[in-house]
Amino acid sequence: MLYTIIDVETSGRSNRITEISIFKYDGNTVVDEFTSLVNPNCFIPDHITALTGIDNGTVANAPEFSEIADKVLEITQDTIFVAHNVNFDYNVIQGEFKLLGIAFTRKKLCTVRLSRKLIPGHRSYSLGKLCKALNINLVDRHRARGDAEATVILFQLLQTQDNAETVFKDFLNKNNKQATLPPNLPSSVFNALPNAAGIYYFRNKKGTIIYVGKAKDIKKRVLSHFYSKSQKSLDMVRETAHIDFELSGSELIALLMEDAAIKHHFPQYNKASKRKPKGYSIFSYQDRNEVMHLAINTTKATPKPIITLYSIRDIRAFLERICEQFNLCPKFCHLQEGVATCSHHAITNCKGICSGDESIEQYNERVTNAICDIIDKRKDSIIKAKGRTPEEEAFVLIKNGAYLGYGFIDKHEQITHEEALESFLIKQKDNSDVQSILAKFL
Repeated sequence: MLYTIIDVETSGRSNRITEISIFKYDGNTVVDEFTSLVNPNCFIPDHITALTGIDNGTVANAPEFSEIADKVLEITQDTIFVAHNVNFDYNVIQGEFKLLGIAFTRKKLCTVRLSRKLIPGHRSYSLGKLCKALNINLVDRHRARGDAEATVILFQLLQTQDNAETVFKDFLNKNNKQATLPPNLPSSVFNALPNAAGIYYFRNKKGTIIYVGKAKDIKKRVLSHFYSKSQKSLDMVRETAHIDFELSGSELIALLMEDAAIKHHFPQYNKASKRKPKGYSIFSYQDRNEVMHLAINTTKATPKPIITLYSIRDIRAFLERICEQFNLCPKFCHLQEGVATCSHHAITNCKGICSGDESIEQYNERVTNAICDIIDKRKDSIIKAKGRTPEEEAFVLIKNGAYLGYGFIDKHEQITHEEALESFLIKQKDNSDVQSILAKFL
């Protein structure tokens, strides 16, 4: 069996290779080697230079990856791709080939995960600390050749451990997810994740929550992070040492739980969810003929919004549903512009206000009813949802338009009035993100 033991250095956030080193190993000895600096065609930040010693001048005259791609393909052909934290190096190289329109697929082995299994008990499995603990001479730390050469020695040591052959075979099994899991995450933690709706927390070695996510299927969603090749996912997964979860029973409760958790913990990898979203609102006005219109504008430019959502697509879809439900005219709901009479592809139940077949009074009455319906539904509502178990139901409580929280109730409980729900309520804070979530379900 042939292995290629590989290390790459990169430009940081742009994730382009600046140096690569590959040792071809036949199970007993190194039979070939390829090491090269690589011009990433992007700026190398100072903090990366401080770590690796590679700066923009170092790689100025180095070959681009496209010039060494054939050599990388040739030396790794029919071999097992081995690296310390293999997903990082593998995904970076695979990404370089993708830019060239070339598919790169190899079987993988991770020396971090192999080390955790075959030589357990070490305080750290980073390459530097592990080599120090095992008396492996590591020269030129954070340079591709030095790290790759040390990984070769570590790999040879792992081969001599008890049960090594069985462990290697198990890790190479197509159905085994070991090679996909983050290097610092015990497989027992991943295996304990449920195939159910809820939220999950990625924690680093210090126990700090670095990411919060929600899912209809927690285990499946978490696994998708490990397969992702985005720089954010690569960085996040590399730091992940533990995963906690909470069941929600439904997607709605999961969305509400996720929003609350992000705003409480402010995880470093949830940046997009921390940004205040742009609001879009529906408002009404009368034209010179006294016909009532419904229209959409940004919330900032809307003095008396009837409803606000935080996606132009969502607010338009909401207005389309209202238009259809109350037999309103797409023209006077501004879903069609520049037409004499409406001819919307989906909303065909206009009663003819635009063509003079209906009185303004009748039409305005339905617009008023629509507005009242929107406001009433948002004022006081109890939204029922699926519970976390078959014996349970969930609910979301809204009073006077404000979100109060959610809760879970045993199906055998006798609830005769709204006040009885409050003893089961898990109180939460209202905010614009929550209102956007609830508007879709209302």
